[in-house]
Amino acid sequence: MAEIRTRFAPSPTGYLHIGGVRTALFSWLVARQAGGKFILRIDDTDSERNKVEALQPILDGFRWLGIDWDEGPEIDGPFAPYYQSQRNHLYVDAASQLLAAGKAYPCYMTTDEIKAERDASEKAKKPYVHRGKHRQSTPDDCLKLYNEKKTAIRLKVPDDELIKINDLIRGDVEWQSNLIGDPIILRPDGRALYNFATVIDDVGMQISHVIRAAEHLSNTPVQVLVYLALGAPMPFFAHVPVVNEPNSKKKLSKRDMKKFVTSDVLKKLNAVGWTNEQIEIRDDLNPATVSFYKELGYLPEGLVNYLARLGWSLDDHSEIILLKEMVAKFSLDRVNNAPASFDPDKLFWVAGEYMKVLPLDKKVDGALPFMQKAGFINSVPSPVELETLRKVIDATGDRLKIFSDILPYGAPFFKADPDYDLKSLAKRVAKEGVPELLKTFSVSLHALSDFSAASIETTLKDFCLAGNHNTGMLIHALRVSTTGIEVGPGVFDCLYILGKEESLRRINLALDLIAK
Repeated sequence: MAEIRTRFAPSPTGYLHIGGVRTALFSWLVARQAGGKFILRIDDTDSERNKVEALQPILDGFRWLGIDWDEGPEIDGPFAPYYQSQRNHLYVDAASQLLAAGKAYPCYMTTDEIKAERDASEKAKKPYVHRGKHRQSTPDDCLKLYNEKKTAIRLKVPDDELIKINDLIRGDVEWQSNLIGDPIILRPDGRALYNFATVIDDVGMQISHVIRAAEHLSNTPVQVLVYLALGAPMPFFAHVPVVNEPNSKKKLSKRDMKKFVTSDVLKKLNAVGWTNEQIEIRDDLNPATVSFYKELGYLPEGLVNYLARLGWSLDDHSEIILLKEMVAKFSLDRVNNAPASFDPDKLFWVAGEYMKVLPLDKKVDGALPFMQKAGFINSVPSPVELETLRKVIDATGDRLKIFSDILPYGAPFFKADPDYDLKSLAKRVAKEGVPELLKTFSVSLHALSDFSAASIETTLKDFCLAGNHNTGMLIHALRVSTTGIEVGPGVFDCLYILGKEESLRRINLALDLIAK
């Protein structure tokens, strides 16, 4: 059996989109499952729409996710992707060959002439199917005309033929050639159009499986005709259904992304250091892009797992599927032909499942940059800072779903004083009888020689039992007085992490505040 070779060919007209990544992942999995090759090719032939600033996030996103590619120019390290803008000479050569073979022709019709043809077809209520004036000219005449005056080159679409493919996801799909106009394959300035360039590259790179978004299905008949004109072997096609917006039947589109930057999204990005002004000018800080999840500290393994399950299933129950198992068992016949809806809540859950089993050292490594960027930990962390962070993460447990979650949980342990929530102070500390309770319990804390979480817990329970005090009321008061907030790691862990001296200082600080 021939080697399985797949590719992904994004255009740098926007940032790495969730739907595009899902398609790339499916293509990558097909290659990896078969021990084949996966190629990354940048479709940058449309220079008017390309965004230079969008290219690097695409490459960074693939590398972060672990979607690696196997070929390309070797430039100072790993393979670079192929760039179609650097391969135009191949497209010109191929177009010249088709001219010489009588399968393409030069088109000198003006825009006004083509518009007149289209208007006449509309007036006659017939579909417009362009057939150029030099379609019947001999190959020698076509070459002579073209060499004398460069112009657009059109592919000659055969008459009265049925164009068919057996799509590996959609089944049999067919088109009538009589409804397809002769497409331009080379512009007058010699630049190739997408439908031509992509086939020349797929043939040259021996791509066996073209796996791409459903929106490219409309390009397929023209591309099939190019394969036939070249006499090249046809690849297998698989058109992956679109990804819809959350709770919607509308496609998750690059053109409509601003609406996803909700007030909640802004808060999350603000929390990790992005200003509203920066977010406004950055298309990639958006829940529809990969960069957004990297910025918030999602584990890439969780995002890959979620995207693989977005339209594909291993069986009727598995949600958490490790990459090794995906590679071993992925197949296109289990890709759903219906659109899948993007669900941020489910993605967050999947991310949390991966975080649960991440070793503590790796959690510290992942959370540290967020604490440093927020200014809670020095750029060169001290051993004390690292040990405190380690204790906080350990105590936070399964509450840590993504790395940026460390900010609200970790901040109270690195600030000189807690940022007291005044409502929480009034509710938990200023309540009748609580200040006296805290003062009395502080004496018990001060007397402890073993200031471990277990020892603090035993002391508190004994204290409440002996004095018939409300355990919950004291726990809430201790948490708010020492951290300033009502949520976080267990209160006994909080006191242990802060240490005896700091815990007692903060309790007194809270008591002083409510006394004013």
